[in-house]
Amino acid sequence: MTTNTHTIAPTAPAGTTTARATTATPADAISETGTGRLDLAKAAPKVFRALVGFDAAAREGLDPALVELIQIRASHLNHCAYCLHMHTNDARKAGESEDRLHMVAVWREARHFFTPKEQAALALTEAVTRVADAGVPDAVYAEAAAHFDEAELAHVLALIFAINTWNRVALSTAKVAGTDERR
Repeated sequence: MTTNTHTIAPTAPAGTTTARATTATPADAISETGTGRLDLAKAAPKVFRALVGFDAAAREGLDPALVELIQIRASHLNHCAYCLHMHTNDARKAGESEDRLHMVAVWREARHFFTPKEQAALALTEAVTRVADAGVPDAVYAEAAAHFDEAELAHVLALIFAINTWNRVALSTAKVAGTDERR
């Protein structure tokens, strides 16, 4: 299983450089991103570490391919190019096929690319990501519960919560797609 946790490191747009201060002040936490936006890892390191830990705990015991499919689908729905780029690359490195990666956004029309368990996870990902639209329908939850035992379902839900949080961090702090700087 991959232990790649979703980490959003500070980045600067291509062609720019940033000076690193020896001690970070609130101004440093904003200016070092190169976007005029906050660097969450520097501004709130305990919060950032807690999120990294939550993400790592969420994926424990889950199939790495399923983890990436969930992260990719939520990132599509949230329009998070930074996370979408990161997780499609992670999926490729883990051996995911180009065909399946191209079909995640339209998985309902291309069900034959995904197992029933993956389809249930993708449907749950959509419902939880769009929870404000219609809640999580009982049928969607029941289908996921039919494919995952209680512990797995808890981890799938936690992973969906985590990627939605990462998407919001990346979008709020103007992360630039293609600048994945995980260590």
